[in-house]
This record gives sequence, structure tokens and C-alpha cells, in this order.
Amino acid sequence: MTHIAALPMYDWPELRDETDARWAGMRDHLRRQDIDAPEQLTRCNGAMPAVPGGIRDGQGHIIAADPASLPPDEFDLSVLWRHPDLLVAEACWGPMGLGLGSHVSVIGQTDYDGIAGGSGDFYSSVIIAHKGASGGEGQPVPPPPDGDARLPAAVFRERRFAFNEQDSLSGYLALKRDLEAVGESPAIFAEMVKTGGHRASIRTVAEGIADIAAIDCKSWALACRLEPAAKELHIVGWTARRKGLPLICSRTLLLGQVITAA
Repeated sequence: MTHIAALPMYDWPELRDETDARWAGMRDHLRRQDIDAPEQLTRCNGAMPAVPGGIRDGQGHIIAADPASLPPDEFDLSVLWRHPDLLVAEACWGPMGLGLGSHVSVIGQTDYDGIAGGSGDFYSSVIIAHKGASGGEGQPVPPPPDGDARLPAAVFRERRFAFNEQDSLSGYLALKRDLEAVGESPAIFAEMVKTGGHRASIRTVAEGIADIAAIDCKSWALACRLEPAAKELHIVGWTARRKGLPLICSRTLLLGQVITAA
């Protein structure tokens, strides 16, 4: 069997060398346990082994497309996560709670120590707004030490909300659940703007196409380091602290808990 591995969630173009170095450490850890980890990470549909007829569950139902049928230079994470040869990949607890969890095993957790808003396996999302926007003035809001949500409802009301995907825990579901906990909902926003990614959401707010976005704390830390648009924004709130990105493998591989933190 040809195993595949991917660490796509923080694999920004500027960080490819860092991501590859992180994988090298994980790969060597797995190999010391006699697990045949691939030399390199998979980063596109064309690098995933073909699954003629589509990827099927244990009952024979198709749950994802054959990667060979998809644009080779794109990267469909829903196919990656369900691929029968998946040894290791970062995933998100949003899709995990919406069906993905029945097809994979969790073998580890991403570590957020040392990142503002993170603590061990747990992370929060920053709520960002433009520095010059109405309701966005003042000093950036620090992460609450108790990990509770800090929701500036006055900043939210009738604003445009940028989000990456509706099944994203950090970019949509966490804020939705925190709003519901205080008797609100995403209906508080005047408009919802889907961007497809955290970095795109940051740019969308900086460009004035949207007013508010929720960005997981690690992506925000990367943006502050690498994304010029982040300089136009600041933190106006936080979602509650939740479990960070899981590391998963295909259930067909029957691995144990082989990675505890990465």
C-alpha cells in the first residue's frame, strides 16, 4: 500500500519548508514504530492514489470522488480525509462532527502552546475588524485567560461577516455556537461573505468587502508574520476555547494513538 500524508491547514506557500521539516519529524517518529510513512507530503489531487469508482465506506456507499477524476493541481480536502490510504492528515472538528468522524480515526492533536489564544490541544479564534472601521476603534482585545468567549455584539450588528467555510469550526461554527449561547445567531450580521480560506477572509476584511471575520489563533499569528493585510486589522473579540485541529488517519489502517502532539 502507498500511504499518503498531508498537513494542509497551515501550509502557506511561505511556510512550505517549515511544514516539510515538521513532517520529517513526524515521519521519522512513525518509522521508528515500524509504520511505513511516506517520504513527502501530498499537496494536490494528482498526488493521491487513484480509487477507481470512487471512495467507498464499509457498506459500499460512495463517500468521496476518485481523486484521479478531479483537477490534478487542486486539493480537495474532503477527498483527502476519506482516502483509504490516508496515514496522517490535519483535519477540523467541524467536518468531523458532520460525518467525517465516522470514516477516520483520531491519532493525535495539534499543539497550540505559545500562541496567543492557544493552550495545549485547545485554541480560540480571534474576531478581527478593520482598525478604522466604526466600532473597531480602541486597543486590541487580549485573549481571555479563562478561555470564555468575548463577543462584541455592538461590533457585529448589521456588519458583513467573512468566513472560510460553513463547516469550519474556527471560521464559522465556533462563533455561531457562541452567539447561540447568548441568545443570538449569525442573523445578527447584515451579510455573509464566503471566502474559502482564513487568509482570504483576512484580505476580505482589510479590503473593506466585509467587516468582521473569525480566524483561528494560529492562522492569525501566521498572518501577523506573513500577510500584509493583517496590519490593517486588529482583534475585537474571541470565540471560546475549543479542541484544536485533530490529526487523523483512515480507519482502514487501524493505527493506534501514534502521535500525541505535533
